[in-house]
Amino acid sequence: MTTSFGPADFAGDVLLLPEQLLLRTGSAADHAAVVSGGVFAAVGPAAAVMAAHPHLVPLPLPRTLLMPGFIDAHHHLSQSFGKALAFGEPSEIFRRIWVPLEGSLDPEGIHLAAKLAALEALRGGFTTVVDAGTRAVGATEAVAGAVREAGLRCVLGCICNDAGGGGPGADADAILHAAQGHVARFEQDALIRPSLAISIPEAATDTMLQRVSALCADAGVVFQTHANEHLAAVERSLVARGHRPIQLLHRLGVLGPQTLLAHATMLTPDETVALRDTSTAVAYNPVASWWKGNAVAPAGLMAALGIRFGLGTDGTRSDAFHLMNAAEASQRVVFGLPAGDFSVGGGWLWLDRATAGSAEAVGLGGVTGEIAPGLAADYLLIDLDVPEMTPSWDLGWELVRLANRDQIVATVVAGRLRLWRGWPPDWDGRALMRRVATLAGPAVARAPIQRIHPVSARHREATLRGE
Repeated sequence: MTTSFGPADFAGDVLLLPEQLLLRTGSAADHAAVVSGGVFAAVGPAAAVMAAHPHLVPLPLPRTLLMPGFIDAHHHLSQSFGKALAFGEPSEIFRRIWVPLEGSLDPEGIHLAAKLAALEALRGGFTTVVDAGTRAVGATEAVAGAVREAGLRCVLGCICNDAGGGGPGADADAILHAAQGHVARFEQDALIRPSLAISIPEAATDTMLQRVSALCADAGVVFQTHANEHLAAVERSLVARGHRPIQLLHRLGVLGPQTLLAHATMLTPDETVALRDTSTAVAYNPVASWWKGNAVAPAGLMAALGIRFGLGTDGTRSDAFHLMNAAEASQRVVFGLPAGDFSVGGGWLWLDRATAGSAEAVGLGGVTGEIAPGLAADYLLIDLDVPEMTPSWDLGWELVRLANRDQIVATVVAGRLRLWRGWPPDWDGRALMRRVATLAGPAVARAPIQRIHPVSARHREATLRGE
């Protein structure tokens, strides 16, 4: 696409005239949006918006789609140095890779890892991520500084484990005092929303689970935990506590509107009903299921039952279009094919749950997730002038199955241009990559990481030798 506009055109108050504007009800032609003070000041038919804002010079954006930024409902920002170390590995890699790796990082390492992850997220179309919290001691501020510098909106978790699992390891009162401080520190932050997290239910006592969840409910913030991700964890919970993880959380009164469960695969009927009845939210992580999980969450059933859920990457691959494709494909293969359901959400469901639905699930409904008056101006400008989307017959389905992140022309958060054609206009992304390259090797080398399988080249060599 040859553009007649550039990065400077998105500064200050601007009246945008895209070819298509994506509303929650679908795409609309001949619509406009006004961005002012970091929010959408007006959205509607172009003629009416221009008439109401005669002082603004309209910015035509031919062959483009203006759409909400995507929201990653589950991420681990401090784990970006690992990436392919986890590929091809059996489940519960957090024990053998992520906890050891995070423990090898000093605050600078955590900061660089998080900023690299933030840059990847923005490049992939995410304007908001939910970070599940880092187990590295004293690292929350480093992550916060990184996302601020990158300009990424973030729901930032603070780990509150009191029973192992690589958490703080302090006494309960000290953990709760730190948790309250975390909530207070970020409650007025423009880009960061505080959250409290327990890595997995077995990493906390019953009392801590109850107190942290209640603290979140009282403070109006999200409580995060991983639940029913792997069969091994389900079995350990049955042996140690007499209940499956989600059953345990329900028995303790931890489920509720404040609670966001990462994964929630392998659901029993009573667990599914409990999620619905308690208005608990779920981060559906289909790529994580593909790459390292035991099962796929029944997201289509959740949608039919009214269970709140958004889409999350789990730090696997920060590509929102790939994520939507995986979300739809997983449901089709696991649930749709046996039932003869060829639509599995009709395309629009996955687009909705990657934007507004995710915002509602992670406690940011009414803040972001839609192009609507009063909401944060977190948006993407998508190039439609590409072979993959020509001719266009059904833009919703095309975004889910055909669109690519290289079509993202501009990424804007809170009205400020954060990326132009994949790179930040006001800081050096490649310099960050060079700095990461110097630190990642030593950090991985000193971490007591345990890989079960060899890297792909060694695996190939062994296969050719007939081993």
